[in-house]
Formats: sequence, C-alpha cells, structure tokens
Amino acid sequence: MSTTRTTRLPKDELPADNGAFAWLRALGPRGRRAFGGAFGGYALDSYDFFTLPLSMVAISAYFSLSSGRTGLLTTVTLVVSAVGGVLAGILADRIGRVKALMITVLTYALFTVLCGFAPTYETLLVFRALQGLGFGGEWAVGAILVAEYASAQHRGRTLGGVQSAWAAGWALAVVVYTLVFHFLSPDTAWRVMFWTGALPALLVIWVRRNVEDAPHAVAVRESSAGRGSFGAIFRPDLLRTTMFAVLLSTGVQGGYYTLATWVPTYLKSDRGLTVVGTGGYLTFLISGAFIGYLTGGYLTDRLGRKRNIVLFAVLSAACILAYTNIPPGANGLVLVLGFPLGFCMSAIFSGFGAFLAELYPTAVRGTGQGFTYNTGRAVGAFFPALVGFLADSWGVGGALVFGAVGYGIAVLALLGLPETRGRELT
Repeated sequence: MSTTRTTRLPKDELPADNGAFAWLRALGPRGRRAFGGAFGGYALDSYDFFTLPLSMVAISAYFSLSSGRTGLLTTVTLVVSAVGGVLAGILADRIGRVKALMITVLTYALFTVLCGFAPTYETLLVFRALQGLGFGGEWAVGAILVAEYASAQHRGRTLGGVQSAWAAGWALAVVVYTLVFHFLSPDTAWRVMFWTGALPALLVIWVRRNVEDAPHAVAVRESSAGRGSFGAIFRPDLLRTTMFAVLLSTGVQGGYYTLATWVPTYLKSDRGLTVVGTGGYLTFLISGAFIGYLTGGYLTDRLGRKRNIVLFAVLSAACILAYTNIPPGANGLVLVLGFPLGFCMSAIFSGFGAFLAELYPTAVRGTGQGFTYNTGRAVGAFFPALVGFLADSWGVGGALVFGAVGYGIAVLALLGLPETRGRELT
C-alpha cells in the first residue's frame, strides 16, 4: 500500500507566497480542469441541498408539519449522506476519482428533481434521504481529486477554493428562491425549486470529456491490492486518526448545518422578514461565507490546519451567541452580523479537504475521507433535528444556540490528530 511521506516545514518558516493565484497556476492544465469539475460539482451540490432549507416554511405549511418533522427532512438527508460518502469513497479508490464524481452528481440531481413530485411527506422524506447518497459523496471525491494535483505549499488555499463553491451554490439557490417564491404561490414554488435541481446533469457531460485523475493516483489504484478497503481505515495505525477525524467532522458540521438549516426559518419566524427581505439578509451571510472560505484556505496554509480550525471554532460559537441574542426590532444589527457569522462558520471548513487528504495514504484516501467527513455529517445531522424539536418551546432563535456546542466538540477532537501542514501526498 502506498504511504504518506511527511515533509514538515520548520515552525518558524511560513509557506512562500508567490502571488494571489499561485495556487491555481501550480495546478497545471489538467489540475485546473479537475478544479473546475470539483468546484462545479460542489456548487451544484450546495444548490441542491439549499432547495430544502429555503423552502421549509412552504413545505411545512403544505403538509401541515411540526417543527420537529420539518427538521427531520434535513436530518435524514445528512444521515444517509454518511452511507453515500462511504460508498463514494470506496468507489473513488477502486474505479477512480472522476468516475465516482460523476456518479455522485447524477445521484443527487435525480433525487432532488423527484422531491418536487412528492405527493406526501413520507415520499418526500424517502426521496430526500436518497438524495443524501449523492450529496454525501460528492465533496469527498472532488476534494481528493484536486488535493492529488495540488502542491503541499498551496494545498490549503487550493481546497479552500473548492470549498468556496458551497457559497456560490448557496447564493444561486437564494436568487432562484427569491424569484420563484415571488412569482409563484408557495404550494407550487417549493416544487419548482426542487425541479431546478436537474442543473447538475449538465456538468457531468463536461466532466466526462475534460477531467481525469492525477497520474500518481491512477498508478496506485492499478498496483495496490488494498485499494478501497473499508477495513484498512480501522487498522491499528489508522484507527486513532479515523476516530478523532469523525469527532472533528461531527462538531464542525453539527454547528454548521444547524445554522444552514434554520437561519432562513429564524429570519422569517423570529425576525418577521418577507421572502425578499430574507434573501437580502442571506446575501450578507453568503458573502461572508464566500470570503471566509478563501481566507480560511489562506490561513490554513499560514497557521496550520489545527490552529485555523481552533480559531474559527471559537469565533463561530461567539457569532452564534451574538446573532441569536439580538433584541427585537434591531434587524439592522441582524443584517450586519450576518457577514461575520457566514465568514467564521465557513472559514473553519477551508482546511478540511487538505487536512483529511493528508491524514490518509493514497490507496485508502477516498475511503478514509469519505467515511470520516460523512459519518461526522450524519451524527452532526441530529443537531438540526434537535433544534427543530426545541424550537417549539424555545423558539428558533433560542434553539440555534445549541449549534455552538458543536464547535466545542471540534476543538476537543483536535487533541487526537496530528498537524499535517507541509505534508506531501505520495
């Protein structure tokens, strides 16, 4: 099995910076096409995910749902995404990163569209769960594809660029949501939102023609007998890494998905904003998220993977507490604080792609990254559901504070993981 060689930078030596886009130039032509495929896949993954949170008020009214049953729609997506992540990771190690990427994109696109045809809540729950199979696998596969092209010096920034696609997809979803819900009745609009989830199928055509796996990853896949072995990530030398990486992913994603799922509802129910008003406030949140991804990618190369996560875990928890304790009537402050909230809760993710890729050898990198990231996502998925049940008695704003607990869990998880800045993938 291929191993990961560690080449650590001296503690007092920061990575050389050769310009704002040095990381993109360093990828080379094939690497840049891989970046384009991963960026597009993750942006549309984000778009398909946010069709639900943005439509939750309309869906809840249409099916007469309680807050708890509404929150379950997100939870089931994230729980099943763990299965999708593991399967996609194994496929990435066995059949290649690009083929696995196309499978995941087609899967989440298909079931997002089917959600728009759901005649009952139970049918919608099933389709949303199956959408999680593709949703769970896309990020891990795309991140690995790009990580294997990126240099150690620029890997954090490169993967931060891929991560910023989430904000781009989120923004596109908000624009479409604002238009669709402005011109159509809520009972029709939420279905149309899901039908627009067919867009990712177009990306697959481009990826199939233009993107290929990194040559050394192909060589390992063809020569390694242990590629894509699920049991390998639990062998003695990787067991500690796997367990603590799952805990880290649980904490960060528990906090993030609590906010991503419930902030649109909070703005409508607790702050009394209209559809157009909600879109305007989310613009500040998403703008902060986009810049946060890029900034976090830069800082994870400068400060190190662990320091970047600690910094933004603390800041994210503080922002949640501030955002949800703004007094009634002070909606201008809600608008202003949306930017730092989006910035901090996104910057913490920027180093994830590089960090998880650097923790595993090439032969099981897809399996390891797919399992740890998406198992954490599945466990963290219970945070939005808990907020949904607590919202009936605490209010959405009060229940959102629970998301800060996730960031505390993430900081504790780092005690069991090594710093990987400067580590070469071989």
